[in-house]
Amino acid sequence: MAVTIKELSAACGLSISTVSKALNDYPDVSAETRELVRATAAKLGYRPSAIARGLKIGRTFNLGVLYSDDSASGFMHNYFAPVLEAFKNEAERRGYDITFITHRTGHNNMTYLQHCLYRNVDGVCIVNCHFNDPEVNELLCGPLPVVTIDHMFHNRSCVESENRQGMTQLTQHILSKGHTRIAYICGEDNAVTNIRRTSFLRTMQEAGLRVPQEYLTYSHYHHPAAAREATERLLALPEPPTCIIMADDYAALGGLEAIRAAGLRVPEDISVAGYDGVAILQMCRPQLTTVRQDTLRIGQAAARKLVHLIEQPHTTFQEIISIPCRLIPGETVGPVPDHP
Repeated sequence: MAVTIKELSAACGLSISTVSKALNDYPDVSAETRELVRATAAKLGYRPSAIARGLKIGRTFNLGVLYSDDSASGFMHNYFAPVLEAFKNEAERRGYDITFITHRTGHNNMTYLQHCLYRNVDGVCIVNCHFNDPEVNELLCGPLPVVTIDHMFHNRSCVESENRQGMTQLTQHILSKGHTRIAYICGEDNAVTNIRRTSFLRTMQEAGLRVPQEYLTYSHYHHPAAAREATERLLALPEPPTCIIMADDYAALGGLEAIRAAGLRVPEDISVAGYDGVAILQMCRPQLTTVRQDTLRIGQAAARKLVHLIEQPHTTFQEIISIPCRLIPGETVGPVPDHP
């Protein structure tokens, strides 16, 4: 049977009010009293009621997460899965549970905002969604604290991977190997793609190089089959590139397959780079040249920011938090081959 706060106060020889203050870190309770109450609570197995606590301070300690993935990889996505795991762990460490926001609860259809209000979440993290979706926009413009990941939205806090820095470093590394014919297979059009594409083109321009239109092609993130088709088109050009930057590491598997099918070697005949720094793919040989995104810090920062917006709304700024990337030189980008 659960130990009550009345039983805990009796065991401590203190009033219920003092015990409650000690458990909630009130400043007018001495450190010695707080230590006594916590030690006694641990000994008796006392656990405060989350429902009672929530009613008292007007919170449910529940965070909503809106996540969609067009590649249908769900919670196995090489980038978003570890971001969500880090978000979950940090939220739990701060005393919050997670609810995934959908259109349905049982047989009832509802908008994202309606689901958030139905579940009475304290705030929402929006991850990898279509931000032009009217329902997403309704949620962003609604009354709840919101943090987005990798998409900046007016007057909402955003945690982003430093894609500008990452793509610039990757392109500079490829240029340092002597490559001038560099193609880029971009992911679908969104905020992340726009930043990476612009950074690539700007770095090439600063190096005095023009990127032919046919070297800039579009595919899908996390989609090896689409990357393979895009790579085949690039290899069939009259003057094919000497290096191809793939949309991401997982998609790069399809590009590498197309290159092998064409009888070419990496990096002896053509160089390849990915993006994301997926740990398991770093075990392949040759080691993929890529940019590692710090998924742990991204998820942790998003959870911390959302909790601050909930708990300290009057002293927490809306801001963009940029998490640095790291170039992994790898082995798939080599010197420009002697043959054309």
